[in-house]
Amino acid sequence: MKFDDLLLEIGGFGKFQILILAILFLPRINLSMHFLLHNFLAATPSHHCAIPHQEAFVNLTMEEVLLISIPRKPDGTFSSCEMFSQPQFHLLLDSSLQPENKSIIQHCQHGWVYDHSQFTSTISTQWDLVCERRGLNQATATFFFIGVTVGAVVFGYLSDRFGRKAMLQLSLLCSLALGMLSAASVSYTMLAVTRTLTGAALSGLSLIVLPLGMEWVDVQHRTFTGILSSIFWSVGNMLLALAAYLVREWHWLLVAVTGPCLLSIICVWWVPESARWLIAKGKVKQAHRHLLRCARMNGRKDIPVSPEVSNWRSRDALTRMATDKTIRGSYSYISLFRTPVLRRISLCSGVVWFGVAFSYYGMSMNLTGFGLSIYLSQFVFGAIEIPAKMVMYVLVNRVGRRQSQAWTLILTGLCIGANILIPTVFTSLRSVVAIMGKGFSEAAFTTVFLYTSELYPTVVRQNGMGYTSFMARLGGALAPLMFLLDEVWRSLPEVTYCGVAVCSGAVAFLLPETLHMRLPEAIEDIE
Repeated sequence: MKFDDLLLEIGGFGKFQILILAILFLPRINLSMHFLLHNFLAATPSHHCAIPHQEAFVNLTMEEVLLISIPRKPDGTFSSCEMFSQPQFHLLLDSSLQPENKSIIQHCQHGWVYDHSQFTSTISTQWDLVCERRGLNQATATFFFIGVTVGAVVFGYLSDRFGRKAMLQLSLLCSLALGMLSAASVSYTMLAVTRTLTGAALSGLSLIVLPLGMEWVDVQHRTFTGILSSIFWSVGNMLLALAAYLVREWHWLLVAVTGPCLLSIICVWWVPESARWLIAKGKVKQAHRHLLRCARMNGRKDIPVSPEVSNWRSRDALTRMATDKTIRGSYSYISLFRTPVLRRISLCSGVVWFGVAFSYYGMSMNLTGFGLSIYLSQFVFGAIEIPAKMVMYVLVNRVGRRQSQAWTLILTGLCIGANILIPTVFTSLRSVVAIMGKGFSEAAFTTVFLYTSELYPTVVRQNGMGYTSFMARLGGALAPLMFLLDEVWRSLPEVTYCGVAVCSGAVAFLLPETLHMRLPEAIEDIE
């Protein structure tokens, strides 16, 4: 007897599963808000060098003060990182003149002045993370994803050993505490450390929420569950735009985004442990109790049962499942590479996850240059994900997981590449192509979560999710640093995102198809 046969008897998608999924979607919303928080937390408003003794120029307008104090860039805008060593009063007569003596141009000596019309305060303005210190600003996102990367390995192992629910509760508690500590940061170092630890804590949510829900759902509703869970990620993206628009001060924005973890901590106590995991670990009594509870809530307590599962209520069938040698034993990350088929799945899925996250966060953290405000860009980028997910619901059931995964990644890369060729003056066209690319990128992310949870057997599923999440967060950690490559060549970041997306999409063709297949319980099921 397989666990999926058991689910059909007790109700594979009834009131019990709906309530579980509704509760698990709360941390899913909160997760996406934290993962893209860098867009607003570390936003850099327009700025210029602070001008000393500015009060001496009382007879000049602000534009004239800037004209004699700040050099212009080739596009005519004032430089953000340079100033004249002495006021250039002759520019008041002819502003088109360019100083021939470059030695009078120097880096900012007295700090910076920021435009606060859009942001009251960000970490960039608080600690002057601009110009020569710009790398530290981008590194904030990298530190966060390094934490998520480490957390993926830790929580992947711990949730397979100690259970999904216990690690989910631990992840939520740590996320709440560390998120609030980040909001209270008094130095850049403190923020970098606390955001790294917050990333590690949030990794537990990323890893556990979807598999825990999927392990209670039957085969027929698995795709629907995966897509619905992903839609709530997009809802979180849109809510982040609203929260950032209403809260313009970075300390309070962190509090606003972290606070909902408290509600999730309260609600998640009702969620039962995965019966699949309990049976795999030989904890038959607990699994039996949760299954009875599921049957009662789904209205199956008095229905006749089929012969092959007729003894499950007396724990006999569960005991036989628990003592099955194919699903018992000790497993680790090494188990993912011991057998040929599982080794190929692990290597290819690792590349795919890296490519999905690298291109997704590369696009999600580039909200400027499309003619829209940063808040509207964030909202539109989140909103376009919802129809993309609905289309994927049809595609993954019609053309399969493998084709959907490969082509969404390839099309993401092509959209990124197209925007390299479109001149910046065509802002509307660039916006349309970027939104299409974001839709394809999110479709790829939606598919990879569903696809991976079906590729790995129950005994190593969380180890597999931990490993692939590690690869994804590695991609997420490197993505923001690619923006620094624009100093080498302006289009180099986009070329990198494009190339990685197309190559990882090609690798997805090497993975096996899982459409209409039962979730494997043991490694032998896929070998």
